[in-house]
Amino acid sequence: MNLALFDFDGTLTTRETFGDFIRFVVVPQRRALGAPLFAPMLAGYKLGLVSGTRIRQAVVAFGLRGLTAEHVRIAGERFAAEVLPGVLRPEAMRRVAWHQSQGDRVVLVSGGLDAYLAPWCRQHGMELVCSRLESRRDRLTGRYHGAQCVGEEKARRVRTHLDLAAYPVCHAYGDTHEDEAMLALAQRRFYRGVERT
Repeated sequence: MNLALFDFDGTLTTRETFGDFIRFVVVPQRRALGAPLFAPMLAGYKLGLVSGTRIRQAVVAFGLRGLTAEHVRIAGERFAAEVLPGVLRPEAMRRVAWHQSQGDRVVLVSGGLDAYLAPWCRQHGMELVCSRLESRRDRLTGRYHGAQCVGEEKARRVRTHLDLAAYPVCHAYGDTHEDEAMLALAQRRFYRGVERT
C-alpha cells in the first residue's frame, strides 16, 4: 500500500471554495456589511501584500463568529452535496479513484474547513487533515482550532497524522506555494497535474 496526499482547492477543484462556502453559510446582511470592510484587504492580496492566511482568518472572525456549530455543520453538509460536485476536476478525481483502486491510503490535506470537507471526504472514502473551526458552548468563536492547515503546517500535520516510513511510495498533489512543504514529503510530486522530476 502506498500513500497519496491531495490538496483540495485548485487541485481537485477548478477554483477556491473557501469564499464560496462563506457566501453559502453567512447571512446576506452580514455579507453586505463585510464587503466594504474586506475590499482593501482583497486588493492587497491581489497585489501580493496580504497573505491568504490573514484574509481567511479575518473572514472567519467576521463572518462565522457567533453562528451555532449546528448551523455551520448543516450548511457544510449541504455545501458538500450541492456545490462541490460542480467544481470538481474530473481528471483529478480519476486520479483519486486510481489510487483507491490500487489499495492506497488516500488523504485530503487542505487549508479548507472541516465543516464542508468532512462530509465530502466521507462521501468519497478519503481521510481528512484540514483547518478546523473553534467552538464554545455550541457557538463558533470566529477563530481556527489551532493553525490553518497551509504551508509548513500541512507538512507538520501529515507527519503527526501518518508514519511516512510505513509506505513504500508517497504521492503528493498540489497547485500553489501553500502545498510546497507537503510536496517535499513525497517521492512522487505532482504540481498542477504535472509530475516533477
